[in-house]
Amino acid sequence: MSVQFSGWEVVDDGASFPGVELGPSQTPQHRGVYTMYHGTSTASARLIIANGFKPSSQGMLGKGVYVSRDKKKASNYPLNSSNSDRVVFELRVRVGRVKRIDKDYHPMQYTWSTQGYNTAWVPPNCGMVSVPSGLEEDCVFEPKRVKVVGIVKAPNTTIEKELQQLLAKRSGRGGGRTVKVCSLCKRKTQQGSVHIKQQCWECGKNICILMAKHFCPGNLFSGI
Repeated sequence: MSVQFSGWEVVDDGASFPGVELGPSQTPQHRGVYTMYHGTSTASARLIIANGFKPSSQGMLGKGVYVSRDKKKASNYPLNSSNSDRVVFELRVRVGRVKRIDKDYHPMQYTWSTQGYNTAWVPPNCGMVSVPSGLEEDCVFEPKRVKVVGIVKAPNTTIEKELQQLLAKRSGRGGGRTVKVCSLCKRKTQQGSVHIKQQCWECGKNICILMAKHFCPGNLFSGI
């Protein structure tokens, strides 16, 4: 007996589609897109939405945009600010190549970005003196890899509404534009997302390369 099969099914490892929530101890996969958070002041929040992130010139991991998948950590920033002036962004972060930094005086603590890495990751409770809270932290070298997608916390509802409106305008959603959905893969068609439609090489059925699975009808079992 022989079994003939045509088609595919995607197994999602948490690194393929945006918005994946990782636990603080989970290792980020190379090239993954993850949900993270960033705490800042109200004034800086307005500037970030309008102009994007600017990398810090220094920090425990050197130059970059500091973010965390831990909301508690993000909520403590800026450190010298009161809760009445703190904003927490929800982010989508394309981590690229990730370097784990888990000890003080790590040989690549400040040079990881010069060694081909896009993000440095400090896991929680790793014992680093420079992270007394023990909370997880990430540093992304290129600001273009970090995108604000939502407001998690704001000083009050008035500021939250203002920031939401600025974010919607910046994202092009303020004009009531309709979000299109691909008729084949049923995923939203976002800017920069290419949905290539073609005929299956085996059965001839129309398919999209972003479909999660496709099985050729009538060709699952044969040769009995």
